[in-house]
Amino acid sequence: MQTGKNLQILPVLDVMDGRVVRGVAGRREEYRPVKSVLTESCDALEVADAIRSRFGISAIYLADLDAILRRTPNLEIIRSLTDGGFQLLVDAGLRTCEDATAIAAAGARQLVAGLETLSGPGELSRLIERYGPSRIVFSLDLRDGRPMGDVAGWTEADPLGIARQAAEAGCTQFIVLDVARVGTEAGVPTLPLCSEMRAQWPRLTIITGGGIRGIEDLRRLDPAVVNGVLIASAIHNGSVTRADLASLTE
Repeated sequence: MQTGKNLQILPVLDVMDGRVVRGVAGRREEYRPVKSVLTESCDALEVADAIRSRFGISAIYLADLDAILRRTPNLEIIRSLTDGGFQLLVDAGLRTCEDATAIAAAGARQLVAGLETLSGPGELSRLIERYGPSRIVFSLDLRDGRPMGDVAGWTEADPLGIARQAAEAGCTQFIVLDVARVGTEAGVPTLPLCSEMRAQWPRLTIITGGGIRGIEDLRRLDPAVVNGVLIASAIHNGSVTRADLASLTE
């Protein structure tokens, strides 16, 4: 697993219609098959193999948009990646605890419980009780700084209040992601919120992402604030190289 200054680099595969696509600003109706300097393929296993070959990274964040949007998870893709030696953190649009059963059985090492789809903190508690805090990662999904999805089940509907309820539910691992910045290469907007979360809950694992432009954005990420970063466009367009990641430890 590639790290720099104790920062985990977590490549993202957005999968739609069974193919890896490039996500831009959360406008899913405009997503198209990924174009990458790493491979001409948009097959998930081939793209993942290309990432591992180029960067030496086997831990992958898989956003299963077919599951998120249509509740039709790509279980065969999850199995093929797992069989290929990849350690998967999978967002399959969990709504209830029961939705996780097939994803876990397909081999996902960790399961994302995303604010966009999760029915509320009660289901988050059930997931943590069933799978343990090490396997459940709560994704604080934002669009332009505002929480996504139906937040009626959350007694505090602001981002920090939702984070508080997730922590009270037993969650120790968070993704903080503003989808409006995904694929835009416009910089990461979530760092102030991550800093607030770190101040309140020092022992959380916090992963952020969305908008990484290149190595300078990675260097600006304080490992005392965030533990990891999601990255996609910058590795596919060549803005971040293996040498860049190696330089983080120098």
